Amino acid sequence: MGTVTLGVSIAVPEPYGRFLQEQRARFGDPAAHAIPTHVTLLPPTEADPADLPRIEEYLAEVASEFRPFTLRLKGTDTFRPLSPVVFVKLVDGKAGCTALQERIRAASGPCARELQFPYHPHVTVAHGTSEEAMDRAQRELADFEAAWTIGGFALYQQGADGVWRLERNYPFGAPVGGVPRQADLTRPPAPSR
Repeated sequence: MGTVTLGVSIAVPEPYGRFLQEQRARFGDPAAHAIPTHVTLLPPTEADPADLPRIEEYLAEVASEFRPFTLRLKGTDTFRPLSPVVFVKLVDGKAGCTALQERIRAASGPCARELQFPYHPHVTVAHGTSEEAMDRAQRELADFEAAWTIGGFALYQQGADGVWRLERNYPFGAPVGGVPRQADLTRPPAPSR
């Protein structure tokens, strides 16, 4: 039956999400319209379709442990020369995103995985385009700024056509078999064993 490719992320809300997606397309990124504008929590991960119910239950449990927090984007940066990516920087909300992604990827859960690079929350605006286009993206979006309160995250699945589609939203503090728990984001929650 094969595998499915899953990802977990925080969606960038409108009008910011559409604006940044249009800019990504304008800079020539071929994946611009296949990837909703987001902050990654779990990068593309192969999974057995039979594991989806367990993964969904686990993500609901993780979401129940967190409460809303503010994300603020401001300015641009790049991962070049290590990786051909220009991004909008996350200047507030790093601790919350880091705690979330650690909990989602916990060794005790069904989404356990190692990362290729250290976790660095950001919003990609150019990937794999020409150096000139990446320079333009970094320069033209240098004054971009947006802030909002996030109330959860989402599970996406990549289709055979390469397009990422929303599978399910996971609101923070939602009960999973009882009263909602809320994490203190000043310290990451300990992974359950």
